[in-house]
Amino acid sequence: MQPDARETVDRGDFPEAVTPWDRPDWRAEALDWARAALAAHGPGENGPREVRLRPWSVLVRFSAGDGGPVWFKANPPASAFEAGLTRALADWAPGSVLRPLAVDAARGWVLLPDGGPLFRQALDEDPGGGPRAWEAVLGRYAELQRSLLPRTPEIEALGVPGARTAALPGILDRMVEENTALDDADRRALHALRPRFAEWCAELAGAGIGDTLDHSDLHEAQLFAPEPGRYTFFDWGDASVTHPFCSLLVPGRAAVRRYGPEVLPRLRDAYLEPWTGAGRTPGELRRAARLAWRLAAIGRVSAWGRFFPAAPRDADGGAAAGETGDADRARWLRELLTRPPL
Repeated sequence: MQPDARETVDRGDFPEAVTPWDRPDWRAEALDWARAALAAHGPGENGPREVRLRPWSVLVRFSAGDGGPVWFKANPPASAFEAGLTRALADWAPGSVLRPLAVDAARGWVLLPDGGPLFRQALDEDPGGGPRAWEAVLGRYAELQRSLLPRTPEIEALGVPGARTAALPGILDRMVEENTALDDADRRALHALRPRFAEWCAELAGAGIGDTLDHSDLHEAQLFAPEPGRYTFFDWGDASVTHPFCSLLVPGRAAVRRYGPEVLPRLRDAYLEPWTGAGRTPGELRRAARLAWRLAAIGRVSAWGRFFPAAPRDADGGAAAGETGDADRARWLRELLTRPPL
């Protein structure tokens, strides 16, 4: 891109958060890499550039020829696995995820084509069909997860964080110990819950469905709907390896916000349908889903720690991004105590 090209920078609610984009050497290196990758796939950059900076990612929208925008994404070290995972998923599940144009797995960089309209847009345009659309999405996503079960060791080898179902009690202990935003009452309540939590984990681990990839943040803006009935999943930076049914929590909450709690049973059953067979009854699957609905908070707690380092306090002396993350992690930990059953 020419030096005088227009560029806009959006820092959202984190005006003081430090990302690598603020370092001229890193910025120049990243842009050179992205431009070279663009040139290898077409006419290269030819218009305004939009930069979106958050404590958990650097996202750059490039204008590139007539084929629509192209997106560069850089992750912090704790979620740098996303670049390599995205490339692997494109090979393992073509059509279910975006196929990257270029990947630098070592640096956590990926260049992606535009995926078309977000699922959120489809829901806005057809409010009455939203629950049916969510049913289709969750069924498709469950099929993707089932197909990935044999790949679980390879997924972990890519650096995707492990939160295996049997290991969750120990992970909970560490999270409660390390969190600075929990008060004494929170800690006592979570310690008291721990024996029941361990029983839930043991029961779910013994339910006959192995751990595999959990997107962990699958809401309306994390998948594309380029045409009716076709869905493409993206943004895997919050992912972990855990019980697949933990994936129900975030989309279930998103659907409830739009349509009310009465949609949950039909969405649950649409998700569970691809898991039927192998001697498992619908009642057993629903019991497993109820357990995972409680345990899934651990994945959200883990994801909230994946920031770029050295995020300062904001201009008004507010909490640094890492401390804000502790507050969000504490909120999810409290949900272990209060979440209504699925």
